[in-house]
Amino acid sequence: MRALPVILALLLGGVAAAGERLAVGPAEFVSVLPTGTTASAVHVERFLMDSHPVTNADYLAFVAAHPQWRRGSVATLFADGDYLSHWASAETLGASARPDRPVTRVSWYAARAYCKASGARLPSWYEWELAAAADEAIPDARRDANWRARILDWYAQPFSHELPAVGSGPANFYGLHDLHGMVWEWVEDFDALIVSGDSREQGDPDKLKFCGAGALSLRDRENYAVLMRVAFLSSLEARSTAHSLGFRCVAGAPP
Repeated sequence: MRALPVILALLLGGVAAAGERLAVGPAEFVSVLPTGTTASAVHVERFLMDSHPVTNADYLAFVAAHPQWRRGSVATLFADGDYLSHWASAETLGASARPDRPVTRVSWYAARAYCKASGARLPSWYEWELAAAADEAIPDARRDANWRARILDWYAQPFSHELPAVGSGPANFYGLHDLHGMVWEWVEDFDALIVSGDSREQGDPDKLKFCGAGALSLRDRENYAVLMRVAFLSSLEARSTAHSLGFRCVAGAPP
């Protein structure tokens, strides 16, 4: 018997939503990525972001409605051989992919297709960075050493353990969950994030390659957790998947 999300998707032809979408911005925001020779702020328009990462249940409903994205049906151009490899089958989650856990082993192409089917898109890096800079109380906690240390505790943990249920961590200033402490997340412009090739400066517990040519000197070296995320994303190809890599969607916000 098919899981309930699959049945609903087939009946409605839609995609289950990854929680509600909450407003972030507008804001003038100084990114860790250089915007030029000076530390000028970038303007980020107001947008709506999924309150938590897309879950296995959400993605199961998507592949039921869009069978071209099922495991075994996706062209190798759009996903590597580990795409959804932890699912029991193309239409069954199994013990290694519980419904309320974030979906992982999904390529950038597949994540984009999911977001498009739900009337949304992947966030830009600036959008993700802005949303992730908030703690529970303020919109920009990046100078808080305790907050940074709490995030780095996650990076010190091996990724062999089972992922927690989405929404299990506290909501940040915007009401968003799990931007840290759960999975890496795709962004639309991941391939524009070129970082230093010095492995002493950054690393990743899943897989990481470094780009030496055209390397940029990142601005905020105290924010090591964010720099590691930039390094990880810049190492990927659009067809890449990883057991610690998921995503969430954003949409434009009405004025």
